[in-house]
Amino acid sequence: MSDEQNLLGDFLRARRELVSPRQAGIPVLGVRRVPGLRREEVAMLSGISVEYYLRLEQGRDRHPSGQVLASIARVLQLDDDSTAYLMGLSAGRPRPARRRPRREVVPDSTRTLLPRLPFPAFVEGRYLDVLAANHLAGALSPRFTPGHNRLRDLFLDPAERDFFSDWELATEGIVATFRQSVGTDTDDVRFIELVGELSLASPRFRDLWARHDVRIRQGASLSFDHPQLGELRLHREKLAIAGTDGIMLVLYHPEPGTSDADKLALLSSATTSTPHQGVTG
Repeated sequence: MSDEQNLLGDFLRARRELVSPRQAGIPVLGVRRVPGLRREEVAMLSGISVEYYLRLEQGRDRHPSGQVLASIARVLQLDDDSTAYLMGLSAGRPRPARRRPRREVVPDSTRTLLPRLPFPAFVEGRYLDVLAANHLAGALSPRFTPGHNRLRDLFLDPAERDFFSDWELATEGIVATFRQSVGTDTDDVRFIELVGELSLASPRFRDLWARHDVRIRQGASLSFDHPQLGELRLHREKLAIAGTDGIMLVLYHPEPGTSDADKLALLSSATTSTPHQGVTG
C-alpha cells in the first residue's frame, strides 16, 4: 500500500468495470477491449468532460462537487451504501498518519449482558475480530469465539467454508461490509496486515476486494450446516454498541415455532448443562 493512496480513483475504476454497456443503455458495436464502461462513456453519461473524469480517476482532483458525484453514482448504478461511501471518499478529511490501531475494548455493561442473552451472541470489532462471546455462540461455531477473525476464518478455514451453506454469498457480504467498516482508515498496521495476508492467501478475497463493493453492517438471514444439528437457518442482527468506535453486538436467533428454533433450544440446553457458563474474551 502506498503512502499516497488514490481511494477515490480506485473505487471509480473498479465500479466502472462492473457496469456493462447494455446496463448503461449504450449499443455494443464490435469487440470491446475493456470490461465495463469506458472512461469517456462514464463522462458523457454523467454530463462532465472526459478530461475532468480522467483527473478524478488519476487522483489529480479528489474533491468533486456533490452534484458531480451524484451523477457519476447514477451512471455507475451505485446503491445507497456505495453512494454514501463514494461521497465519503471525497469529503476532504485530512488523512491520518500511519499508526498502530487502538485497542478495542468491550464495555463492561456489554460483557455483563452477553451471558444473559438466550441466543448465540458475540462482540465484533471494526476489523471483524471476535472480541467477546457467550458460550452459546461457541457452541454454534468455535470460530465465534475471541481470538478469531471473521474474515480470516471465512476465507482460510475449510471448516468455516463448510459451515456456511452458501459460502460464496457469505464471502461477498463480508468483504463489502469490511470495506464499509474500515472506510478511509486504511493506513494503520492492522488493516495493512489483514488485507495483505488475505490477498496473498485467498484468490477469492483478492477478486472480491478488487470489486470495491460496499455494504453497511446489518442484519441478514443465513443458512448453516452445523456438525451436530444439520441444516440451520437463523436471523443475524448487528447492533452498534454506543460509546465505541464501530464495535457491534452480533446476535443469531431463529424464527419462532420452527425446527430451527427447536434445534437452537437443544443446543442451548446442552450448553447450559456444562459447568463453564458465562462469557469469554
